[in-house]
Amino acid sequence: MKTSVIGLIAAAGLAAITSAAVGRTADTPKARTQKIVDAVIEPLMRKDGIHGMAVGIVERGKPYVFDYGVASAETGRPVDDRTLFELGSISKTLTATLVSYANTNGYLSLSDPASRYLPALNGTAFGAVDLVDLGTHTPGGVPLQVPDSIERDDDLIAYLKAWRPAYAAGTYRTYSNLGIGLLGMIAAKSMNDDFISSMQQRLFPALGMASTYIDVPAAREPDYAQGYTKQDTPIRLGRGMLWAQAYGLKTTAGDMLRFIEANMNLAKVDDKWQRAVTQTHTGYYRVGPMTQDLIWEQYAYPVALDALLQGNSAAVILNPTPVSRIVPPQAPSKDVWIDKTGSTNGFGAYIAFIPKRQMGIVLLANKNFPIDERVRAAYRILSAIASSPISSPR
Repeated sequence: MKTSVIGLIAAAGLAAITSAAVGRTADTPKARTQKIVDAVIEPLMRKDGIHGMAVGIVERGKPYVFDYGVASAETGRPVDDRTLFELGSISKTLTATLVSYANTNGYLSLSDPASRYLPALNGTAFGAVDLVDLGTHTPGGVPLQVPDSIERDDDLIAYLKAWRPAYAAGTYRTYSNLGIGLLGMIAAKSMNDDFISSMQQRLFPALGMASTYIDVPAAREPDYAQGYTKQDTPIRLGRGMLWAQAYGLKTTAGDMLRFIEANMNLAKVDDKWQRAVTQTHTGYYRVGPMTQDLIWEQYAYPVALDALLQGNSAAVILNPTPVSRIVPPQAPSKDVWIDKTGSTNGFGAYIAFIPKRQMGIVLLANKNFPIDERVRAAYRILSAIASSPISSPR
Protein backbone atom coordinates (compact mmCIF):
# COMPACT_ATOMS: atom_id res chain seq x y z
CA MET A 1 0.00 0.00 0.00
CA LYS A 2 1.36 3.43 -0.90
CA THR A 3 2.50 5.82 1.81
CA SER A 4 -0.07 8.49 2.76
CA VAL A 5 0.36 12.01 1.42
CA ILE A 6 1.32 14.94 3.61
CA GLY A 7 -1.70 16.34 5.39
CA LEU A 8 -3.47 12.94 5.34
CA ILE A 9 -1.18 11.16 7.77
CA ALA A 10 -2.53 7.77 8.72
CA ALA A 11 0.58 5.90 9.84
CA ALA A 12 0.40 5.09 13.52
CA GLY A 13 4.08 5.76 14.10
CA LEU A 14 3.88 9.18 12.56
CA ALA A 15 0.77 10.06 14.52
CA ALA A 16 2.58 8.97 17.66
CA ILE A 17 5.47 11.31 16.90
CA THR A 18 3.10 14.22 16.47
CA SER A 19 0.94 13.59 19.53
CA ALA A 20 3.83 12.72 21.80
CA ALA A 21 5.86 15.71 20.73
CA VAL A 22 3.05 18.22 21.11
CA GLY A 23 1.83 16.66 24.34
CA ARG A 24 5.19 16.84 26.16
CA THR A 25 6.36 20.22 25.06
CA ALA A 26 6.48 23.77 26.26
CA ASP A 27 4.11 26.30 24.78
CA THR A 28 6.47 28.04 22.36
CA PRO A 29 6.25 27.03 18.69
CA LYS A 30 10.01 26.51 18.54
CA ALA A 31 9.99 24.16 21.53
CA ARG A 32 7.11 22.17 20.05
CA THR A 33 8.90 21.90 16.75
CA GLN A 34 12.12 20.81 18.45
CA LYS A 35 10.29 17.91 20.09
CA ILE A 36 9.13 16.75 16.68
CA VAL A 37 12.64 17.08 15.23
CA ASP A 38 14.28 15.38 18.24
CA ALA A 39 11.96 12.38 17.91
CA VAL A 40 13.24 11.72 14.39
CA ILE A 41 16.84 12.93 14.40
CA GLU A 42 18.16 11.48 17.65
CA PRO A 43 17.31 7.84 16.75
CA LEU A 44 18.60 8.42 13.22
CA MET A 45 21.98 9.60 14.49
CA ARG A 46 22.29 6.61 16.80
CA LYS A 47 21.34 4.17 14.05
CA ASP A 48 23.80 5.52 11.48
CA GLY A 49 26.60 6.53 13.84
CA ILE A 50 26.39 10.19 12.83
CA HIS A 51 28.59 12.36 14.99
CA GLY A 52 26.91 15.72 14.33
CA MET A 53 23.92 17.25 12.59
CA ALA A 54 22.32 20.63 12.13
CA VAL A 55 18.63 20.73 11.23
CA GLY A 56 16.99 23.87 9.92
CA ILE A 57 13.22 24.30 9.81
CA VAL A 58 11.10 27.01 8.23
CA GLU A 59 7.64 26.80 9.75
CA ARG A 60 4.98 29.26 8.60
CA GLY A 61 7.81 31.52 7.50
CA LYS A 62 9.71 31.34 10.82
CA PRO A 63 13.25 29.84 10.78
CA TYR A 64 14.59 27.57 13.53
CA VAL A 65 17.94 25.76 13.81
CA PHE A 66 18.51 22.72 16.02
CA ASP A 67 22.03 21.39 16.62
CA TYR A 68 23.00 17.84 17.57
CA GLY A 69 26.20 16.06 18.52
CA VAL A 70 29.75 17.08 17.73
CA ALA A 71 31.45 18.65 14.74
CA SER A 72 34.51 16.48 15.41
CA ALA A 73 34.71 13.21 17.31
CA GLU A 74 38.41 13.88 17.89
CA THR A 75 38.01 17.28 19.55
CA GLY A 76 34.49 16.87 20.94
CA ARG A 77 33.58 20.35 19.75
CA PRO A 78 29.78 20.52 19.63
CA VAL A 79 27.80 21.45 16.55
CA ASP A 80 26.54 25.01 16.87
CA ASP A 81 25.05 27.68 14.65
CA ARG A 82 28.49 28.52 13.18
CA THR A 83 29.34 24.94 12.18
CA LEU A 84 30.12 24.58 8.47
CA PHE A 85 29.05 21.46 6.59
CA GLU A 86 29.89 20.34 3.07
CA LEU A 87 26.80 20.57 0.84
CA GLY A 88 27.84 18.18 -1.91
CA SER A 89 25.44 18.35 -4.85
CA ILE A 90 23.10 20.81 -3.13
CA SER A 91 25.81 23.23 -4.31
CA LYS A 92 24.30 22.76 -7.77
CA THR A 93 21.14 24.62 -6.72
CA LEU A 94 23.17 27.73 -5.97
CA THR A 95 25.08 27.32 -9.23
CA ALA A 96 21.68 27.10 -10.94
CA THR A 97 20.68 30.35 -9.24
CA LEU A 98 23.73 32.10 -10.72
CA VAL A 99 22.85 30.64 -14.13
CA SER A 100 19.26 31.86 -13.75
CA TYR A 101 20.51 35.33 -12.81
CA ALA A 102 22.61 35.44 -15.98
CA ASN A 103 19.59 34.26 -17.98
CA THR A 104 16.98 36.62 -16.50
CA ASN A 105 19.32 39.60 -16.82
CA GLY A 106 20.26 39.01 -20.44
CA TYR A 107 23.84 37.78 -20.11
CA LEU A 108 22.88 34.46 -21.66
CA SER A 109 19.83 32.55 -22.84
CA LEU A 110 19.13 28.99 -21.75
CA SER A 111 18.15 28.26 -25.35
CA ASP A 112 21.64 29.18 -26.57
CA PRO A 113 24.02 26.42 -27.71
CA ALA A 114 27.12 25.82 -25.62
CA SER A 115 29.35 26.85 -28.51
CA ARG A 116 28.14 30.46 -28.24
CA TYR A 117 30.16 30.78 -25.03
CA LEU A 118 32.79 28.14 -25.80
CA PRO A 119 33.71 28.89 -29.43
CA ALA A 120 36.30 26.12 -29.42
CA LEU A 121 33.29 23.77 -29.59
CA ASN A 122 31.91 25.22 -32.83
CA GLY A 123 30.93 22.43 -35.19
CA THR A 124 31.00 19.73 -32.48
CA ALA A 125 28.14 17.67 -31.06
CA PHE A 126 28.62 19.14 -27.60
CA GLY A 127 28.76 22.66 -28.97
CA ALA A 128 25.23 22.17 -30.34
CA VAL A 129 23.80 21.24 -26.90
CA ASP A 130 21.43 23.88 -25.50
CA LEU A 131 22.37 25.34 -22.11
CA VAL A 132 19.04 24.31 -20.58
CA ASP A 133 19.95 20.67 -21.20
CA LEU A 134 23.18 21.11 -19.24
CA GLY A 135 21.12 22.37 -16.28
CA THR A 136 18.59 19.54 -16.46
CA HIS A 137 20.97 16.58 -16.99
CA THR A 138 19.61 15.98 -20.50
CA PRO A 139 22.38 16.81 -23.05
CA GLY A 140 22.47 13.28 -24.44
CA GLY A 141 24.56 11.27 -22.00
CA VAL A 142 27.53 12.60 -20.07
CA PRO A 143 29.22 10.84 -17.15
CA LEU A 144 28.29 11.40 -13.52
CA GLN A 145 31.84 12.42 -12.67
CA VAL A 146 34.33 14.39 -14.72
CA PRO A 147 36.90 11.78 -15.90
CA ASP A 148 40.01 11.70 -13.69
CA SER A 149 42.21 12.31 -16.72
CA ILE A 150 40.79 15.84 -17.07
CA GLU A 151 42.91 18.16 -14.96
CA ARG A 152 42.97 21.44 -16.92
CA ASP A 153 40.60 23.53 -19.04
CA ASP A 154 42.41 22.38 -22.19
CA ASP A 155 41.80 18.76 -21.22
CA LEU A 156 38.10 19.51 -20.72
CA ILE A 157 37.74 21.18 -24.12
CA ALA A 158 39.53 18.27 -25.80
CA TYR A 159 37.16 15.83 -24.08
CA LEU A 160 34.09 17.82 -25.14
CA LYS A 161 35.33 18.05 -28.73
CA ALA A 162 35.59 14.27 -28.88
CA TRP A 163 32.25 13.65 -27.09
CA ARG A 164 29.52 11.81 -28.96
CA PRO A 165 25.95 11.68 -27.60
CA ALA A 166 24.50 8.35 -26.57
CA TYR A 167 20.97 9.73 -26.96
CA ALA A 168 19.26 12.66 -28.63
CA ALA A 169 19.35 15.72 -26.37
CA GLY A 170 16.22 16.01 -24.25
CA THR A 171 15.30 12.32 -24.33
CA TYR A 172 17.23 10.84 -21.39
CA ARG A 173 18.29 12.19 -18.02
CA THR A 174 21.83 11.27 -16.98
CA TYR A 175 22.66 12.96 -13.70
CA SER A 176 26.04 14.68 -14.06
CA ASN A 177 28.53 16.91 -12.31
CA LEU A 178 30.04 17.74 -15.69
CA GLY A 179 26.91 19.31 -17.18
CA ILE A 180 26.07 21.74 -14.38
CA GLY A 181 29.75 22.37 -13.75
CA LEU A 182 30.25 23.50 -17.31
CA LEU A 183 27.04 25.56 -17.19
CA GLY A 184 28.23 27.37 -14.05
CA MET A 185 31.51 28.16 -15.78
CA ILE A 186 29.61 29.49 -18.82
CA ALA A 187 27.33 31.66 -16.65
CA ALA A 188 30.28 33.36 -14.99
CA LYS A 189 32.02 33.77 -18.36
CA SER A 190 28.90 35.43 -19.79
CA MET A 191 29.22 38.07 -17.06
CA ASN A 192 32.95 38.55 -17.72
CA ASP A 193 33.80 36.95 -14.39
CA ASP A 194 35.11 33.70 -13.00
CA PHE A 195 32.84 31.30 -11.16
CA ILE A 196 34.24 31.57 -7.63
CA SER A 197 34.19 35.37 -7.58
CA SER A 198 30.70 35.39 -9.12
CA MET A 199 29.44 33.26 -6.26
CA GLN A 200 31.38 34.83 -3.41
CA GLN A 201 31.05 38.46 -4.50
CA ARG A 202 27.65 38.44 -6.21
CA LEU A 203 25.37 35.59 -5.24
CA PHE A 204 26.17 34.92 -1.57
CA PRO A 205 25.94 38.60 -0.53
CA ALA A 206 22.77 39.12 -2.58
CA LEU A 207 21.04 36.28 -0.73
CA GLY A 208 22.40 37.25 2.69
CA MET A 209 24.46 34.07 2.98
CA ALA A 210 27.38 35.40 5.02
CA SER A 211 28.59 31.96 6.17
CA THR A 212 28.71 30.17 2.81
CA TYR A 213 32.04 29.50 1.12
CA ILE A 214 33.78 27.71 -1.67
CA ASP A 215 37.15 28.22 -0.02
CA VAL A 216 36.74 28.36 3.76
CA PRO A 217 38.72 31.36 5.10
CA ALA A 218 41.30 30.77 7.80
CA ALA A 219 39.17 32.57 10.39
CA ARG A 220 36.37 30.03 9.86
CA GLU A 221 38.48 26.88 9.71
CA PRO A 222 37.71 26.06 13.37
CA ASP A 223 34.01 26.00 12.43
CA TYR A 224 34.50 23.53 9.56
CA ALA A 225 33.09 20.18 10.71
CA GLN A 226 35.15 17.06 10.32
CA GLY A 227 33.55 14.68 7.84
CA TYR A 228 33.35 10.91 8.27
CA THR A 229 33.01 8.16 5.68
CA LYS A 230 30.49 5.36 5.94
CA GLN A 231 33.32 3.40 7.62
CA ASP A 232 33.72 6.30 10.11
CA THR A 233 37.10 7.38 8.74
CA PRO A 234 37.81 11.14 8.93
CA ILE A 235 37.80 12.82 5.51
CA ARG A 236 37.43 16.22 3.88
CA LEU A 237 36.41 17.28 0.39
CA GLY A 238 39.00 16.96 -2.34
CA ARG A 239 39.17 19.06 -5.51
CA GLY A 240 38.81 18.17 -9.15
CA MET A 241 37.75 19.74 -12.42
CA LEU A 242 34.44 21.67 -11.98
CA TRP A 243 34.34 20.78 -8.29
CA ALA A 244 33.32 24.26 -7.13
CA GLN A 245 30.33 24.42 -9.47
CA ALA A 246 29.09 20.88 -8.83
CA TYR A 247 29.72 20.04 -5.18
CA GLY A 248 32.14 22.51 -3.56
CA LEU A 249 30.12 24.65 -1.12
CA LYS A 250 30.39 24.68 2.66
CA THR A 251 27.75 26.42 4.76
CA THR A 252 25.67 26.58 7.92
CA ALA A 253 22.09 25.48 8.51
CA GLY A 254 21.18 29.12 9.09
CA ASP A 255 22.46 30.17 5.68
CA MET A 256 20.59 27.33 4.01
CA LEU A 257 17.41 28.48 5.74
CA ARG A 258 17.98 31.92 4.22
CA PHE A 259 18.28 30.21 0.85
CA ILE A 260 15.01 28.33 1.45
CA GLU A 261 13.32 31.57 2.45
CA ALA A 262 14.51 33.21 -0.77
CA ASN A 263 13.17 30.25 -2.72
CA MET A 264 9.76 30.73 -1.07
CA ASN A 265 9.86 34.51 -1.63
CA LEU A 266 9.98 35.12 2.14
CA ALA A 267 13.36 36.90 2.28
CA LYS A 268 14.28 40.49 1.52
CA VAL A 269 16.12 39.97 -1.75
CA ASP A 270 16.72 42.40 -4.59
CA ASP A 271 14.08 41.97 -7.32
CA LYS A 272 16.64 40.89 -9.93
CA TRP A 273 17.90 38.13 -7.70
CA GLN A 274 14.43 37.12 -6.52
CA ARG A 275 13.33 36.68 -10.11
CA ALA A 276 16.39 34.54 -10.75
CA VAL A 277 15.72 32.38 -7.69
CA THR A 278 12.07 31.84 -8.59
CA GLN A 279 12.81 30.98 -12.21
CA THR A 280 14.95 28.02 -11.13
CA HIS A 281 11.61 26.35 -10.28
CA THR A 282 10.54 26.27 -13.93
CA GLY A 283 9.76 22.68 -14.97
CA TYR A 284 11.41 21.40 -18.15
CA TYR A 285 11.06 17.60 -18.10
CA ARG A 286 8.93 14.86 -16.56
CA VAL A 287 10.94 12.05 -14.99
CA GLY A 288 8.50 9.53 -13.52
CA PRO A 289 6.78 11.23 -10.56
CA MET A 290 9.35 14.03 -10.58
CA THR A 291 9.57 17.23 -12.59
CA GLN A 292 13.11 18.32 -13.47
CA ASP A 293 13.61 22.03 -12.94
CA LEU A 294 16.89 23.88 -13.36
CA ILE A 295 18.74 21.42 -11.07
CA TRP A 296 15.91 21.45 -8.51
CA GLU A 297 13.58 18.43 -8.50
CA GLN A 298 9.90 18.97 -7.75
CA TYR A 299 6.74 17.00 -7.10
CA ALA A 300 3.08 17.98 -7.10
CA TYR A 301 1.94 18.70 -3.55
CA PRO A 302 0.62 16.84 -1.57
CA VAL A 303 3.22 14.21 -2.31
CA ALA A 304 3.56 10.56 -1.33
CA LEU A 305 6.74 9.38 0.34
CA ASP A 306 6.98 6.62 -2.26
CA ALA A 307 7.27 9.25 -5.00
CA LEU A 308 10.07 11.08 -3.18
CA LEU A 309 11.96 7.85 -2.59
CA GLN A 310 11.62 6.90 -6.25
CA GLY A 311 12.77 10.30 -7.52
CA ASN A 312 15.75 10.34 -5.14
CA SER A 313 16.68 6.69 -5.68
CA ALA A 314 20.06 5.41 -6.79
CA ALA A 315 18.40 4.07 -9.93
CA VAL A 316 17.39 7.57 -11.03
CA ILE A 317 20.69 9.14 -9.96
CA LEU A 318 23.00 6.54 -11.52
CA ASN A 319 21.14 5.24 -14.57
CA PRO A 320 19.94 6.85 -17.81
CA THR A 321 16.23 7.60 -17.33
CA PRO A 322 13.76 8.45 -20.11
CA VAL A 323 12.24 11.92 -19.89
CA SER A 324 9.42 13.78 -21.61
CA ARG A 325 9.84 17.44 -22.45
CA ILE A 326 7.30 19.91 -21.04
CA VAL A 327 6.17 22.28 -23.81
CA PRO A 328 5.95 25.10 -22.98
CA PRO A 329 8.01 24.80 -19.76
CA GLN A 330 5.95 24.63 -16.58
CA ALA A 331 5.79 27.97 -14.76
CA PRO A 332 6.92 28.08 -11.11
CA SER A 333 4.17 26.97 -8.72
CA LYS A 334 3.56 27.09 -4.98
CA ASP A 335 1.74 23.72 -4.86
CA VAL A 336 4.94 21.68 -4.99
CA TRP A 337 7.51 19.88 -2.87
CA ILE A 338 10.94 20.96 -4.17
CA ASP A 339 14.05 19.11 -3.03
CA LYS A 340 17.69 18.21 -3.61
CA THR A 341 20.12 15.80 -2.01
CA GLY A 342 23.84 16.32 -1.61
CA SER A 343 26.71 14.03 -0.66
CA THR A 344 30.47 14.06 -0.37
CA ASN A 345 32.55 11.19 0.95
CA GLY A 346 32.24 12.61 4.46
CA PHE A 347 28.95 14.54 4.54
CA GLY A 348 25.29 13.94 3.76
CA ALA A 349 22.63 16.62 3.21
CA TYR A 350 19.05 17.12 2.10
CA ILE A 351 16.94 20.22 1.51
CA ALA A 352 13.20 20.45 0.79
CA PHE A 353 10.53 23.14 0.90
CA ILE A 354 6.83 23.61 0.18
CA PRO A 355 6.09 27.21 -0.85
CA LYS A 356 2.33 26.89 -0.32
CA ARG A 357 2.87 25.96 3.33
CA GLN A 358 5.80 28.37 3.91
CA MET A 359 7.58 25.30 5.24
CA GLY A 360 10.96 23.73 4.60
CA ILE A 361 13.77 21.67 6.04
CA VAL A 362 17.57 21.43 5.89
CA LEU A 363 19.42 18.32 7.06
CA LEU A 364 23.21 18.65 7.33
CA ALA A 365 25.31 15.78 8.71
CA ASN A 366 29.04 15.18 8.99
CA LYS A 367 28.66 11.64 7.69
CA ASN A 368 27.50 10.28 4.34
CA PHE A 369 24.41 8.32 5.39
CA PRO A 370 21.81 6.74 3.08
CA ILE A 371 19.75 9.11 0.93
CA ASP A 372 16.51 7.24 1.54
CA GLU A 373 16.94 7.78 5.29
CA ARG A 374 17.39 11.53 4.74
CA VAL A 375 14.22 11.70 2.66
CA ARG A 376 12.23 9.62 5.15
CA ALA A 377 13.42 11.75 8.07
CA ALA A 378 12.54 15.01 6.33
CA TYR A 379 9.15 13.66 5.28
CA ARG A 380 8.32 12.50 8.80
CA ILE A 381 9.33 15.83 10.32
CA LEU A 382 7.48 18.01 7.83
CA SER A 383 4.44 15.71 7.95
CA ALA A 384 4.32 15.96 11.73
CA ILE A 385 4.71 19.74 11.63
CA ALA A 386 2.06 20.06 8.90
CA SER A 387 -0.43 18.02 10.92
CA SER A 388 0.14 19.98 14.11
CA PRO A 389 -2.43 22.68 14.94
CA ILE A 390 0.41 25.15 15.47
CA SER A 391 1.19 24.96 11.75
CA SER A 392 -2.26 25.09 10.21
CA PRO A 393 -2.17 26.98 6.90
CA ARG A 394 -2.98 30.65 6.85
